[in-house]
Amino acid sequence: MASPPLASSPRREGLAPSGAGSSEPLPRRRPVLPLVLALVVLLVGSVVCGVALGAVSVPFPDVLRFLRAALTGGVIEPADVPQYQIVWQIRLPRVLLAVVVGAGLSAVGVASQALVRNALADPFVLGVSSGAAVGATSVITMGVFASFGIHALSVAAFLGALLATGVVYLAARSPRGLTPLRLVLTGTAMAHGFTAISTILVFFAAHGEAARSAMFWSFGSLGGATWQSLPVAAVVVVLGVGYLLVSARRLNALAMGDETAATLGVDATRMRRELFVVSAAMTGVLVAVSGAVGFVGLMLPHLTRMVVGADHRRVLAVAPLAGGCLLIWVDLAARTLVPPEELPLGVLTAAFGVPLFVVLMRRRGYVFGGR
Repeated sequence: MASPPLASSPRREGLAPSGAGSSEPLPRRRPVLPLVLALVVLLVGSVVCGVALGAVSVPFPDVLRFLRAALTGGVIEPADVPQYQIVWQIRLPRVLLAVVVGAGLSAVGVASQALVRNALADPFVLGVSSGAAVGATSVITMGVFASFGIHALSVAAFLGALLATGVVYLAARSPRGLTPLRLVLTGTAMAHGFTAISTILVFFAAHGEAARSAMFWSFGSLGGATWQSLPVAAVVVVLGVGYLLVSARRLNALAMGDETAATLGVDATRMRRELFVVSAAMTGVLVAVSGAVGFVGLMLPHLTRMVVGADHRRVLAVAPLAGGCLLIWVDLAARTLVPPEELPLGVLTAAFGVPLFVVLMRRRGYVFGGR
């Protein structure tokens, strides 16, 4: 199955190398800075809303007062301690983790689609999430890594992701390096294999509640968010997004094909290897703290390209901010739609993503990589 090209016309998207002869002017692009600033404001507002709203609503002035007190060492009245604990210890780390996961998945989605040059690529195309699911399911159903206590699930999921990354890399590499088609086929095959292992572990679980917990985790949840789980994920995402932003010009060159990239001085094989490592590391960390949250990494890159075009410098400036905003509201819906129960994030992202995917595919004039 041939992978579709990243863009039907590099010149059409303003990506043609300088000096290419043509009398046709490049299309003007709207400035991206106002959109970035608007998304930053929206993100801050979404964080405040995510902290204030829930099964127990906290008035917005009280939320701001509690946050100011926590950051400046202010005094909290004894009567306000329960609400303060809800805001600072429970909701704020969860909302911030939603920002980190949404931003990370969106950025990895952009990188994955450039890596394999396939419109259907997402952060889980390399089989990393399926490997992480094996580790997490082993903890839930068999109690492995119990010595790590509350961190056992994250540790096992990350180790499973590392194992999957190594297996996919060894199986996909060839004398020609990491080719897009081999990566897609190998990642897909390994994902099915790891999913089969997880299914067997769930099938033979001694308790039905363990099977239910494993299934819930496999669809994604931020219910286990703590201040301890936030720093590692945040640092990895910041470093990963920073690397992708610095490499945006090389991503543009890679999008035009290996031969064109070579003429622009970009080693496609080396670039693809770097993208593989960065994407796998970010995906492994994110899946370890949130489970497998689908559709965010698939849809946000496409939606962003529809607005700002295919230039990766613009896409990577917008997509992480949009992904962070989106996951805050998806998580808020997950914990408020059917209280006191909590819906898996993957259920809601699929409910949002599937209709959007259909509309996107039927939108006349849209092609992978631009408009």
